[in-house]
Amino acid sequence: MSRRKIGFWYRLAAILVKPPMLVLFKRDWRGMDHIPAERGFITAVNHNSYLDPLSYAHFQYNTGRVARFLAKESLFRGKVVGRFMRGTGQIPVFRESTDAAGAFRAAVDAVHRGECVVFYPEATLTRDPGLWPMEGKTGAARVALLTGAPVIPVAQWGAHEAMPPYARKKRFRPFPRKTLVVVAGEPVDLSAYEGVEPTAEVLREVTDAIMDAITALLAEIRGETPPAKRYVHRRTPSVPAAEAPHVPQAPPRAPEEERTE
Repeated sequence: MSRRKIGFWYRLAAILVKPPMLVLFKRDWRGMDHIPAERGFITAVNHNSYLDPLSYAHFQYNTGRVARFLAKESLFRGKVVGRFMRGTGQIPVFRESTDAAGAFRAAVDAVHRGECVVFYPEATLTRDPGLWPMEGKTGAARVALLTGAPVIPVAQWGAHEAMPPYARKKRFRPFPRKTLVVVAGEPVDLSAYEGVEPTAEVLREVTDAIMDAITALLAEIRGETPPAKRYVHRRTPSVPAAEAPHVPQAPPRAPEEERTE
C-alpha cells in the first residue's frame, strides 16, 4: 500500500501524534519485514497499557500499512468522534448482532479490501499478575477463517512503565524516558484449518495458536518463561474491571537488538 492511500484524516492524526511519541519515547521495533506489503491481513496484539494503541499505530504507520482498529459501532454515530473514526478508516463492530460472524462483517469487508485489521484478542487490558497475555476471544480467529488472510502476531512491551494498567490514578510517567518495544512475528501457521468449518472447538484451537505465537514473542522480548497456563479473565459484577488491583511492574526486558526511528 502506498502512502497516497493513507488519507487526510490518518495523516492528520500522524502529524499530531508522532512528534510527542518521538520525543517522549525510545523505540525498539523488530519484525517489520513480516508485515505484508500488499493485500489484506490481520494483526493480533497483546494489551498491557492504555498507550498500546498509540505505540502500535506508530509502528504500523512506519511500515506503510496503516492499522485499522476495531471499535464499537456506537462511536461512529457521534458528530466529532464519529467523523474522526470514519475518516481514519477505523472498523465498527456490531455487537448487538445475534450472529457471531455478522458482528465482525465490517472487519471481514476491510480485509477483503486489502486493509490491515488489528485485533486485541484479550479484548481488554491483561489481568495476568505478570502482564502475560490472557486467554483470547475468538474474533480474530473467526475473521481469519472467513477471509483466509494471514495472521501476524505482535508483542508489545514497555508502555506499561509509562502508564501502568488499572492504576487507581492513571498517571502518565514518561520520565525517565521509556523504551516501547514492538515485535511482529511470522504469520501464524493456520494451514491445518483451511476449509474447515469454524465450530466453537476450531475457533478455540485457532485462537490458542494465535495467543501462543504472541506469548512466544513476548517471552523473547522479556527473556523469561511465561506461565504454563494462560490466565482466564471472567468479568463479575462484584469485581468491576476499574477496581482491579494494581499489577506489579514486570522485570526488565531483554537487551534491544534492533531500533527503528
